[in-house]
Amino acid sequence: MELQKFIETNGTLIQIEKGEQVFAQGELCDYVYLVKTGLLKAFYLTENGKETIKSFVQSGTIIGSLNAAHCHVPSTFSLQAIEACKLIQVPFKALLTLSKESISISQELIQILLSLSLKKERREFELLTLSATQRYENLCSAEPELVKNLTQNDIAKYLGITPVALSRIKNK
Repeated sequence: MELQKFIETNGTLIQIEKGEQVFAQGELCDYVYLVKTGLLKAFYLTENGKETIKSFVQSGTIIGSLNAAHCHVPSTFSLQAIEACKLIQVPFKALLTLSKESISISQELIQILLSLSLKKERREFELLTLSATQRYENLCSAEPELVKNLTQNDIAKYLGITPVALSRIKNK
């Protein structure tokens, strides 16, 4: 993968401890991150402090706030380590410039963006059409190892339900 090699060669390795934020909602962030090791959560906070998890980010994933990096506006979400992580940070601008110079890098970026778009479409479908029980069953079926590493609280926040409601679903 040419893109991954570029990031590893030109990026900066950073270590994030469990519970530490990579960036926060409302902050500017001009970087994208390649997750080498660890697990993170991307989440939104409402004005009254309610957290909703939009996704879990595992090793091998590239993540960043495209809104912040491309449009130069504050990030709409936060990124926090669920466990200790090693990330490689690279300026989004460098990837954009490189994509204009290299067809293969451009194609890799297109594939990443397509994958992200498909993931977001599936997530929207589940949130808007499936019951909490169906969403939980889908998560357990699609990502059994991930579920083992998550707290009940984080699973509930991802499913859009309370931890008590999740307990009821699990006990059925």
